[in-house]
Amino acid sequence: MSIFSKIFGKKQAEEAEGTVRVGGMEDFMTLIRVYYQAVMAAQLGISNINFLPDMAVFKRTLKIPTQNNKLGLAEKARCKKMLTDIYGLNDSFFKEIDNSIKKNCKNVNDIKTYLFMFQGFSQDLMMLIGNLMQWKFRMPGVFKKMLRNMTEKTVHDILTKMTWKDDSVHKTCITIRQYQHSLGYSESWITEYVYNIVLLAKKEPKPKA
Repeated sequence: MSIFSKIFGKKQAEEAEGTVRVGGMEDFMTLIRVYYQAVMAAQLGISNINFLPDMAVFKRTLKIPTQNNKLGLAEKARCKKMLTDIYGLNDSFFKEIDNSIKKNCKNVNDIKTYLFMFQGFSQDLMMLIGNLMQWKFRMPGVFKKMLRNMTEKTVHDILTKMTWKDDSVHKTCITIRQYQHSLGYSESWITEYVYNIVLLAKKEPKPKA
């Protein structure tokens, strides 16, 4: 079983059937969670690794030694390298996460609130993206640049457009903008985040009937 399979808990049976995609959407989201938890550990001086379950699995699986007796530093660096190498994310993407956590998490008690807020933001955003970009998900993978441009336009509309035919879409847009303001993410960061998920969702194998 590959290191990715170990990290993300894939079953050997699934791997043998060819249903596991290394670097797929589930892997991406898990690495994102690991990065968030590593930043929190490093910034807030968390010493109890069991408080950070995704990072704990990541650290133990890859046998990452603790750097300078401070949890989160080495794990953050390794996770960032993996996200950069596999998905092509740039430094500004990670800097925005660092700054968002620094802004919102002043102590350990703020972590649960922050993660709950990010989860709500991510769920509402992807639900709306799926609604607004339905036919675009069926575009062939070779048209990556076109899909990127369409994703960028859709995100821009969600964050700026004031008039929508569907009132529920308008309400969700307002909620997402409130999340954006609280979390402190730029439009370019949101576009990068959404585009990677959309691109990976297109590559996921269809479940067998």
